[in-house]
Amino acid sequence: MKSSLEALEGNKVKLYVEVEEAEFEHDINRAFKVIAKEVSLPGFRAGKVPRKVLEARVGLGPAREQALRDAVPEYLAKAVREHDVDLIATPEVDITEGEESGPVEFDATCEIRPVVTVPGYGGLRVELPSIDINDDDLSEARAAELRKGGELADADRPAEVGDYVTLDLAATRDGEEVAGLNTEDWSYEIGQGWVTDDFDDQLVGASAGDELTFESTPKSTEEPCDFTVQVNVVQEMTIPELTDDWVSDNLGEFDTVDEWNESLGDSLGEDKLNQARQQLSGAVNTALAGLVDEEPPEAMVNGDLQQRVQNTAQQFQAQGIDLGQWLASTGQETDQFIESMRGQSEEAVKVDLALRAVAEAEGFEVEPEDLEAEYVRLAMQYQQKSKDIRKAYEQNDAVPELIAQVRKSKAFDWLLHNVEFVDDGGTVLDRDVLLGHSHDEDGGHAHDDADASADDGDDHEVSSATEEESES
Repeated sequence: MKSSLEALEGNKVKLYVEVEEAEFEHDINRAFKVIAKEVSLPGFRAGKVPRKVLEARVGLGPAREQALRDAVPEYLAKAVREHDVDLIATPEVDITEGEESGPVEFDATCEIRPVVTVPGYGGLRVELPSIDINDDDLSEARAAELRKGGELADADRPAEVGDYVTLDLAATRDGEEVAGLNTEDWSYEIGQGWVTDDFDDQLVGASAGDELTFESTPKSTEEPCDFTVQVNVVQEMTIPELTDDWVSDNLGEFDTVDEWNESLGDSLGEDKLNQARQQLSGAVNTALAGLVDEEPPEAMVNGDLQQRVQNTAQQFQAQGIDLGQWLASTGQETDQFIESMRGQSEEAVKVDLALRAVAEAEGFEVEPEDLEAEYVRLAMQYQQKSKDIRKAYEQNDAVPELIAQVRKSKAFDWLLHNVEFVDDGGTVLDRDVLLGHSHDEDGGHAHDDADASADDGDDHEVSSATEEESES
């Protein structure tokens, strides 16, 4: 087999492949063996009909057609490997010679992953929630704890924000009940902002015995519903006074308000730090994607989008929820639901391209020990032996993509230790506190964070490789 590569406009190349007649003859022989399994002739066991007999009966044409169907993709895959073509979509193949006889020639137009530049990645600023605790945070936390010890009493007045109402809720759309929005004797605290954006506004001013009817759009949906709300009871809460006695009686581990305040501040600080850490990877990705001016290739976006939809459907199924019924209850069409995730896919593709660009700019390479460590990590993740993981990748020609994933992980790790983290007020955040380590720790300490972010959905390729291996 001979092959050559021609660069085309945009992110496309064309592969030219030539297969000599003698080489293709092996593929024709293989095709006849396939046909033999499908043909039953007197005097021959199934699958044991000689080629000469088959050729005399059916001719050479069917075998050549079978050989082209089976062998062209194999020759194409070999050419892709030889020229290191980074495919992002199924190539368009055109057989130009050899459909009837002789040598086989074909070309394949291939859409490849574009190479982008991300100027300014070294000075990237990433915004995260503040990790500082202020008086308002403490006041809200104290108030929430005190409300747990509050007492409800019927209120002989219209409902206000902070009151509890017991109500019967009914919602219909086109005369049909809306799933999840029909209930009786539901206790609801006005001000929580549930059900619809204006639900609390509808309840404020209502008295026990009132029936409210209004049209509004449930949260996370786009189609309005007709609501009927029967207000049965309005209750106000009496909040206990914060004293040392109350703390001692209700929060047994503390004796005074000051002790509780100190512990509360520590707890809130830890919560805020964890919140910032949870958002860190996503925030870095979003900021990095913002540096990519090029439009993400539609093929890559659609591939990521398809995987997201499949993952979402599997998550719903695991929870015993029918996705179709859920969509109907939220007033969404299937196409609308899918398109709602397109923005995430576009960002994911930009992150993929940007991380590859950073890895190239910083000269990150993947050594054999890096690859072996990744096999071990994946083996632990999928509860398989590392040698089986390696074999699956090698047999499925997936090693180059795994190498790319490791390079992206290295790039993301570099970003974690070089971008500037700030809160929404512009205050620079302590990187060591966010990452939970000191600068003198080992250089690979953020690898897990990088895997969680840089892969960004690519682990499905891992499972695909191992699944194909288990099936073969």
